[in-house]
Amino acid sequence: MEPNRESHGLTRRSLLVAAAGGTAIVLLGRPAQAYDVILNPDAPSLGDTISVIAVPRTSDSAQPKITVNDRLEYPTFPISGNRFRALVPTSPLDPPGRMVVRVIGTGETRNLALGLKNRNFPTQRITLSPGRSNLGTQHEFDRVAAFKNLVTPERHWNGVMQRPNSGRTTTQYGVRRYYNGVFAQDYYHRGLDYGAPTGSPVTSPAAGRIGLVGRVADGFELHGNTIGIDHGQGVLSIMLHLSRIDVNEGDFVRPGQVIGAVGNTGASSGPHLHWGLYVHGICVDPAPWMARGFE
Repeated sequence: MEPNRESHGLTRRSLLVAAAGGTAIVLLGRPAQAYDVILNPDAPSLGDTISVIAVPRTSDSAQPKITVNDRLEYPTFPISGNRFRALVPTSPLDPPGRMVVRVIGTGETRNLALGLKNRNFPTQRITLSPGRSNLGTQHEFDRVAAFKNLVTPERHWNGVMQRPNSGRTTTQYGVRRYYNGVFAQDYYHRGLDYGAPTGSPVTSPAAGRIGLVGRVADGFELHGNTIGIDHGQGVLSIMLHLSRIDVNEGDFVRPGQVIGAVGNTGASSGPHLHWGLYVHGICVDPAPWMARGFE
């Protein structure tokens, strides 16, 4: 079932030409809608990834583009059944409320409204010593930023993602923080933390290609030893604070393959794995990807 379907005007183009006294009368209806659209979930909350699937009604429908609130554009990729899909990320920094998704291609633009629901995220109060408040090197920030901007056309993930470590979850996605008594407006915990002993295995949550390897010795003083996995089509995993790295950039990894080991490197208060899942550069909640995934 398709939610939020518009119901205004004609759904097909009509043309009537009548010759009467040498006068031509032309009645033009609205152009035909070229796509059916499926949104999942249709009632998203902050942190959810929204799947927008456009199903062409005719064989000559072009590959559409997707915009959100007339500000952001997301690429579509062909999927099975002659359909196109875009993944739209949301985060705790987004304003809850009305979102307008536009599907722009052949024929009439589809306009679909969604209500992005608010979500309560826990808060923490962190006190940093002066020596720990400015960790990170420009080399590190540039490498991580370039990785997060990757959008490669081939999809490598399939079905639900796997938990990358067996340790207990110590910090949830989306936690907000006060640092030295000041609320960090642009901060939220970008991922999940798993507490586990140093040396315990870290596995790939889904298939992908290693797009980033960063080491403390190379200036990764904030993230620590780091692995980034490109799952394709703008979906990326980043693993931080590792004690060991078992892969190289360019390697292809399978779901569940050991890629490294839990550690306490970088800005870390104890041995743990930080897993961040990014969609088009925005860190999203990994929980729906592990619970139901996206086809």
